[in-house]
Amino acid sequence: MKKAIILDLDNTIYPVSSISENLFSVVFDFVDSLAGELGSEEVEKAKAEMQRRPYQQVAEKFNFSEAAKNKGLDLLKDLEYALPMQPYDEYKVISETPIEKYLVTTGFTKLQWSKIKLLGIEADFKAIYIVDPQISAKTKKDIFTMIMNNNNYQPDELLIIGDDPESEIKAASALGIDTFLFDPEDRHPGAAVTHSSKSLKDAVAVFM
Repeated sequence: MKKAIILDLDNTIYPVSSISENLFSVVFDFVDSLAGELGSEEVEKAKAEMQRRPYQQVAEKFNFSEAAKNKGLDLLKDLEYALPMQPYDEYKVISETPIEKYLVTTGFTKLQWSKIKLLGIEADFKAIYIVDPQISAKTKKDIFTMIMNNNNYQPDELLIIGDDPESEIKAASALGIDTFLFDPEDRHPGAAVTHSSKSLKDAVAVFM
């Protein structure tokens, strides 16, 4: 049995696709305006990627100009979400399981907090950490290390639950922490993870 679990937020506790049309409408319009710079196909890929990765990483991957990158940041940095949100149905199984829980998510601070509050999940966690590249150079790996040090956890006493093999999963693996990849659409069949499933509730069997 693990002593604690650390969860990602976006596409782990709730599906970004359920809010992306409303949330990113202004930003998507801006990215559409870059078609002359990037090409229509790359624009569509960038918009899809924004539903899975932080904006800064998307801008870097698709070679946004410095002006375009900064315009997108200006649009996003003070953005908050205000419409109803629902977590995945299976998240209830995780939230009701008696184990210490931490939330570690990457994104803009105001936006991430607005989603956490709308989902009504704040009380589920012993602590919540937002990795905001605009205000700190800290990474998820740094936060995982801090959680271990502050609570005297050993790597084998933790489980990281997330959807991105290149983010929380990679950071946890580098620290020797077991990982659970939630992959409902089977996007990452060859990912280097300890456990993987299309069902979030399967994580309970791993940490209990």
